[in-house]
Amino acid sequence: MSTTAKTNHIGRKISRIRELRGMKQETLAEELGISQQGVSKIEKNETIDDEMLSKVAEVLKVSPEAIKHFSEEAVFNIMDNTFKDNSANNNNYFCTINPIEKIVELYERLVEAEKDKVKYLEDLLKKK
Repeated sequence: MSTTAKTNHIGRKISRIRELRGMKQETLAEELGISQQGVSKIEKNETIDDEMLSKVAEVLKVSPEAIKHFSEEAVFNIMDNTFKDNSANNNNYFCTINPIEKIVELYERLVEAEKDKVKYLEDLLKKK
């Protein structure tokens, strides 16, 4: 049994976060102002300097700490727990309200408020 610790390969973590965001190397390169080969090189390195890590994190819309502590296993655990409800084979990501009904309800309240305003203004005019 091996007791060697897992390495904290920052480049692989950047690559995986980029892929999960649906971003291509070319896009990341363009945002960083470097070549696609430069991004490839970054993703192959086990470590990168803090300044570049901050730039990459900003483009990926995560913190540098999120990249350093990224765990693909944790991501899949969160997704599994979020999108599955094993208690009754139900999926809890389905919309439980009818958005059309909510829009109609809001519209009806707005119309009623406008009617009240008109009535109030008519009453003011009659008093004059």
